[in-house]
Amino acid sequence: MLRIGYKASAEQFTPGELADFTVLAEELGFDSAFISDHFQPWRHTGGHAPHALVWLGATAARTSRIQLGTSVLTPTFRHQPAMIAQAFGTLGSMFPGRIILGVGTGEGLNEVPAIGCEWPERKERFARLREAIRLIRKLWREERVSFEGDFYRTESATIYDRPDSMIPIYVAAAGPMIAKYAGRFGDGFICTSGKDPSLYSETLIPNLEAGLSQQERQTEDVDRMIEIKLSFDTDVRQAKEDTRFWGALALSPEQKMTVEDPLEMEKLADSLTSDQTASRWIVTADPDEVVEKIRPYADLGFNHLVFHAPGPDQARFLRQFSEHVMPRLRTAFG
Repeated sequence: MLRIGYKASAEQFTPGELADFTVLAEELGFDSAFISDHFQPWRHTGGHAPHALVWLGATAARTSRIQLGTSVLTPTFRHQPAMIAQAFGTLGSMFPGRIILGVGTGEGLNEVPAIGCEWPERKERFARLREAIRLIRKLWREERVSFEGDFYRTESATIYDRPDSMIPIYVAAAGPMIAKYAGRFGDGFICTSGKDPSLYSETLIPNLEAGLSQQERQTEDVDRMIEIKLSFDTDVRQAKEDTRFWGALALSPEQKMTVEDPLEMEKLADSLTSDQTASRWIVTADPDEVVEKIRPYADLGFNHLVFHAPGPDQARFLRQFSEHVMPRLRTAFG
């Protein structure tokens, strides 16, 4: 079944604004809302970085139906996995069935400034993530947990306030190994749109399905979520210009991965033209074009579409989207 979500852009708006937008999204029929967990934003000027867990609790209290989650949080460096198990256990017990823990291996921009660590290679980051997920789930299942891992340990630890059922863990992946891991052990899979089509059709989805097969799981066992970068406005020139705030998304992974200062990231992003910044986005004033641009993702099995709009007037986007685009999407893919 098709699910439509809203990306609460923590790097662009104050936490209060984001909560207001999410309340509006629920009223307009969105099924979910996800917030990224950044210690620092992609750009210093005009940037924001609210604490995602604080925001989740406050926004869940203001809404009644919409599912809320992180896209994504890194439970391995500035967040210790046992503390994430406790925090999400609390959220899950207060708002049953509405909380999702989305996780990833992280970026130096978020972790290094906060704790002063040496940013490790991808292999270690992936190993830490796997171990963190094992520990988090063990703490949710068992009452007294003594855990001795390569990176984390607990001694007779108990999470006293936890939900009646396990909170779903969604795993973000941009490459084959983590996509396969998501298929083996994730409740959901997260990726972002706008990259080379072969990445999805030849790397991510085949490896996700290989992971499912290895564990003898069914396709429906993993929610396939993709963040759709959509700049939709009845004024197409405005839609294109709106992408400039998010210029960092058009930088290559190699350019971004080692940058630890939002001022430096901002400088790199501002060197790009609007044509370059728009390259990661669906930029249009035509709702039917939105459907056709999303069709390849739907054909690959993505059933949870979370829309990230770059413009400063999010309420305008939400209302235009719900009126012109959402009904077409539900008709085409629901």
